[in-house]
Amino acid sequence: MLVLGGVRSGKSRYAEGLAGNHRGPVTVLATGTAGDAEMERRIALHRARRPAAWAVVEEPLDLAGALEHCDAAGGLVLIECLTLWLTNLLCDPEPERLARERARLLAAWPTLRGDVIAVSNEVGLGIVPANALARRFMDEAGELHQALAAQSDQVVTLMAGLPLKLKGA
Repeated sequence: MLVLGGVRSGKSRYAEGLAGNHRGPVTVLATGTAGDAEMERRIALHRARRPAAWAVVEEPLDLAGALEHCDAAGGLVLIECLTLWLTNLLCDPEPERLARERARLLAAWPTLRGDVIAVSNEVGLGIVPANALARRFMDEAGELHQALAAQSDQVVTLMAGLPLKLKGA
């Protein structure tokens, strides 16, 4: 499942609620890194909301590898979030790594045995940014979302905390 929405749209709480209803084990695959105090606060809020029984794996770059490692029949992996992962790869000193890691993720996605909920920011609804890196980020995120949506059974977007089902039951 792919859960999209803008900043503070309620997408993470929605995804956490779905994960909380899952009958099997839940693993959070966290891609964010605390580079400043504001990000540290965001990460702390997410940690405080999670049940203690959920496993947490922090992996900022090798999402496909971590996802394959955490995948288990009957389990659920909550990816939080794809756009932070994308940002990490855009900032990586090896320019080719983004394309390689995206291809690995898209190849792994349909082979997973357990359930996956991937959270990501929808960034393509606003104005086109003035700088090249921001435009590339927006383009890369849009292409990633389209590719994952095509492979996902369910896609939901959130606005003002309200889910709108785009694909699936």
